[in-house]
Amino acid sequence: MALSGRPKAELVLSDVERDTLLGWARRAKTSQALALRAKIVLACAEGVTNKDVAARLGIWPQTVSKWRARFVKDRLAGLADEPRPGAARTITDEQVETVIVKTLEETPANGDTHWSTRSMARTTGMSQTAISRIWRAFGLKPHLVDTWKLSTDPQFIEKVRDIVGLYLAPPDKALVLCVDEKSQMQALDRTAPMLPMMPGAPGRKTHDYIRHGTTSLFAALDIATGKVIGQHQRRHRHQEFLRFLKTIDKNTPAELDLHLICDNYATHKTPAIKTWLAAHPRFHLHFTPTSGSWLNLVERWFGELTNRKLRRSTHRSVKELETDVQAWIDAWNDDPKPFVWTKTADEILDNLANYCTRINQLNNDSGH
Repeated sequence: MALSGRPKAELVLSDVERDTLLGWARRAKTSQALALRAKIVLACAEGVTNKDVAARLGIWPQTVSKWRARFVKDRLAGLADEPRPGAARTITDEQVETVIVKTLEETPANGDTHWSTRSMARTTGMSQTAISRIWRAFGLKPHLVDTWKLSTDPQFIEKVRDIVGLYLAPPDKALVLCVDEKSQMQALDRTAPMLPMMPGAPGRKTHDYIRHGTTSLFAALDIATGKVIGQHQRRHRHQEFLRFLKTIDKNTPAELDLHLICDNYATHKTPAIKTWLAAHPRFHLHFTPTSGSWLNLVERWFGELTNRKLRRSTHRSVKELETDVQAWIDAWNDDPKPFVWTKTADEILDNLANYCTRINQLNNDSGH
């Protein structure tokens, strides 16, 4: 008499379950693991033995038994992957807190100005990898220091409101242009050709270079369109600034007023400039606060120029540099990207007030 093995739990499908399983088994985008489980259950529902199902699908009988049992117990939900427990946690909350507090409030005993993963690992008895994970999780970077500077301009608030107002609500029948000079652009040539980027290695250039002179780029960024009026000049005195104002005058519609956002460079305020502006009343100059170049959007455009053109370029003459930069400006103007200002003047001033309060508190705590 043949043995039939252990009795199996009856597996009967509802119409909804059968349709769902058929869809999982047939759909091209269904994961292969889920499709196989659906086929196992469908075959078992036909009354076929686990051994025969395994032979039909080319899998182990134990696999059939596992998913049959899971479906009988939890139905369709039983065919999903169960979460795996993973390795047990070895770092306690107290250890994490110790690392954070030491990072923020202490310095190494050997006189270093900041912690490294090695020094923190030695002090806490943890691994460098654990220290790195904790620092990443809480956004701590002891090796980095940013710089900051507060404007001492007595008209800071008025100038912020004036310039931000131009960005957020430009005057009717007028253009708002952000104007500045990128001075001392160097025509540099490396002492050897740049090595191209390779898989696993960045492009490489020699540390030393040959200077071939400098030029200055005067630029006016139209905040509405993102287009730029550029002009190269070998110097940046008031004569060159006046020449650029005339270039702006020729390259903008005569019927529109022009509001120029400039910094406080002395060449922008000479008697010759004031006389010319008086004779051209459509020009209105708005000056950023001292140490407030971040308010001038053309500085953001200069960053694009540096990152996308100047940093990796080589030039054997000033003329070659000027031609190359002008070609880049022309390409920019074919598909300009305006920079959108979003912060209101009140938001800027509130953030600055909160920052000053924090700095004052730190100064009081440290005795400064």
